[in-house]
Amino acid sequence: MKIPDYADRLKGLPFYLYPTIEVATEEAAKRGCDIIDLSTGDPQFATPHHIVQALQRACEDPSTHHYGNLRGYSPFRKAIGQWYQRRFGVSADSDREVITFIGSKEGISFLPLAFINPGDIALIPDPGYPTYRYAAAFANARLETFPIRPEKDYEPDFNEIPESIARKAKIIFLNYPNNPTAATVDRDFFKKAVQFAEKYNIVIAHDAAYSEVTFDGYRSPSLLEVEGAKEVGVEFHTLSKTFCMTGWRVGFAVGNANIIQALLEVKRVTASGHFAAIERAGCEALGRDPQELATNNNQLRVRRDFVVGELRKLGIDIKPPRGSYYVWFPIPKERDSLSFVKKVILETGVVTFPGIGYGKNGEGYIRIAVVEELPKIQEAFKRLEPYLRT
Repeated sequence: MKIPDYADRLKGLPFYLYPTIEVATEEAAKRGCDIIDLSTGDPQFATPHHIVQALQRACEDPSTHHYGNLRGYSPFRKAIGQWYQRRFGVSADSDREVITFIGSKEGISFLPLAFINPGDIALIPDPGYPTYRYAAAFANARLETFPIRPEKDYEPDFNEIPESIARKAKIIFLNYPNNPTAATVDRDFFKKAVQFAEKYNIVIAHDAAYSEVTFDGYRSPSLLEVEGAKEVGVEFHTLSKTFCMTGWRVGFAVGNANIIQALLEVKRVTASGHFAAIERAGCEALGRDPQELATNNNQLRVRRDFVVGELRKLGIDIKPPRGSYYVWFPIPKERDSLSFVKKVILETGVVTFPGIGYGKNGEGYIRIAVVEELPKIQEAFKRLEPYLRT
């Protein structure tokens, strides 16, 4: 039997760079390189023990061994609403304005399927987290990017989006603290975003995965703190970053009840509810102040300060980022980011991620994730220094 060709929706997806980096990393390992992987946002911190214990207890309860609730385990949704109230001062109806996902990436991917008809416009930040592009492309959206630039601290200027495009747009994706640039914003930015969305009837999808990974006294605001935000927006969150639960795949969305219902309708026909034991552990995570978070953030800050200091020694002018796991910086001008990253991987074993993977405006930059212990990051920079000097 001859297997049919892939569907056009797969052939037409934007180029995905992660497999290219994986192949280069595997080749470097075969050559005997000691791999130091600074390419992904997965710090080597253990999930807090009290959360693991909560999962163990829940797993022993036979009632968790069945299909999970599609909208999410009710006590977990209530815990999400209570956390939003404590953290942001935002009230959320756990029955109508909260939904859980098997990772926030799942929810982000469902949103275009809920609102995009073929040819409708999705507004994508450039550079930006690749999932926004792929999710919108999978829904046959027309992708229109808007730039986020270093001279504006990677904050978009909504006035730069042509009115002819804005009037046809259905969704705009935002993400602060930002991946890959690590940029942060204040509440006034979200006021501008809500005004833009109200004017053109656009759904705001704010990816707030890194809201709790912040430094230097900065506290990340929520989109939903802004008046009118619930009329136009939804905010995606995850337990991955705040509670070191990346492998647990627990995400959720909070916001406009009609948007939440649309996400539920997509989930109803494409997915299942989460394992209830994991969502019970999520209740434990959200139910108490994350004491480990301050310790982890302090370690991340020390690593960030080291990376920023080393880059400044090399003449690379960079501000210490106030959020996320990432440091985003320019590479020597004569190199494109993909060839630079592949060369460094194959010759040194240090894995970073090329800026071009986040959009054309990411060219000329690379992203480092400060996810390894400081001695490993120090060793990585010993190997990187000759390449950054040239």
